[in-house]
Amino acid sequence: MIRLARIGARKQPYYRVVVIDKERARNGRSVEVVGLYNPRTNPATINLKRERIDYWVSKGAQLSDTVSRLVAKAPATASTAA
Repeated sequence: MIRLARIGARKQPYYRVVVIDKERARNGRSVEVVGLYNPRTNPATINLKRERIDYWVSKGAQLSDTVSRLVAKAPATASTAA
């Protein structure tokens, strides 16, 4: 499953886009970090590794609803950021 894992201080959320086993806890041990999402900036910062997301989807990983919206919203130029 590809979903968000919350990091950051209290009342200052910041998220990692991670590949993780579906049964694990939200912030449990992930297989790979494939992006970052910061909703607190204006506009929100979205950095995704599209090639890694495509790889995991080809291996059978499912995107969460939120991550699928982020992938659709993220511009192609920002998605190539390391």
